Amino acid sequence: MSSNLLTTRNIDFFNFDAMTWDAVAELPRDAPLVLPLGSGYDLNLLADQLGNPPRVGILPAIPFGWRGSGIEVPDAIMIQVIMNLLDSLRDDGFSRVYCLGPQGIDPQASNINSHSASFLRLPNVTAYSSAVHLPPDSEREKVILIPIGHTEQHGYHLPLSVDTIIIDTIAQDTTIRVPTRSFSLPVTPYGVSTHRASFAATLNVGGRAFEDFWGAVIDVLAARGFNRFYFMSGHGGNSSFLVNVVKYAGERHRRIFCATAFLHTSGAIGSVALEKYRTSPIGGMGHACELETSYLLHLRPDLCRMERVVDEMDFISTPDYYMDWIEGGSLVANPPWDDDTKTGAYGAGSHATAEKGRLWLEAAIEEKIDHIEQIHEQHERREKRRNEGYGLWGKFT
Repeated sequence: MSSNLLTTRNIDFFNFDAMTWDAVAELPRDAPLVLPLGSGYDLNLLADQLGNPPRVGILPAIPFGWRGSGIEVPDAIMIQVIMNLLDSLRDDGFSRVYCLGPQGIDPQASNINSHSASFLRLPNVTAYSSAVHLPPDSEREKVILIPIGHTEQHGYHLPLSVDTIIIDTIAQDTTIRVPTRSFSLPVTPYGVSTHRASFAATLNVGGRAFEDFWGAVIDVLAARGFNRFYFMSGHGGNSSFLVNVVKYAGERHRRIFCATAFLHTSGAIGSVALEKYRTSPIGGMGHACELETSYLLHLRPDLCRMERVVDEMDFISTPDYYMDWIEGGSLVANPPWDDDTKTGAYGAGSHATAEKGRLWLEAAIEEKIDHIEQIHEQHERREKRRNEGYGLWGKFT
């Protein structure tokens, strides 16, 4: 939300995701927290609905999925995502949490009548507009980039918005470099955190709701004739669930090519850049670490509080299970974060520099451009085979 919208009637409208997790933990539990669907709301009207409290926290907006947003998933799926996010705040003890949306979405139609009071409705200038059509039909032969960040704790020195800022920048800069080959949807600032109970302010869409939502998004876009998709995640907790979404999408829509990758800056190009510029040992890059802190020092130094950085590398490691940006070993597990971090950080944020962030961003963009070209090649070569009647395509399909 732009700064010129954050003051009205002497009420402090603050951006929830610009805070650190420990600052959120200190908020009064009766402070209203509002999750918007889209943007363009009149905060004076919102203040009236809330009874003009002294402070109101505005969470990052959900850009689409709701009616009038340009990509509309079934109400029941959208409502479940919303309620899981609001329940994350309730689990932290906040008693006044709301979803702010335009007219149209009906929580009572989705068997969640007990939660209908959590919905506020106001006029919304971005809803029901002919200008809202995501993506435009002219982009059909491009790879549709789907950046997904998250809103979660990142130690004492970084804001909740780290994952969203990084992956949004990578997606937008990638489309600037290859505009004829890719089109990016608006970044979605929420993902899956199965560890959310460990640290305040960490949101959680929930694994099943996350998969249902993104599967429905692909259903909508495939029905409109789009056939190349790339889920780009800035948050490690999304990765395993995005693999499932890709598998479901490939099963339901046999003529598309839908792909994802583990995080960013982690493939053949990114991993080389990590090793070239890092100064921390293995374990120094995991979360709120040398890598993510360097990105933020480059992209949003105003949100970094380096005087509060705490290096944490006391992860309980064994040869086949340890923490680093490119996770190592053959074991997959999900122990409580409390076992391995006291502050919510994994890694050595003190090693971060803005110059490293700039260099790693360049590598991440190069890596994504390479992936886009591979997705184009995969789709084109497969369509050629299909159209030539290759194998069973010429007999039963």
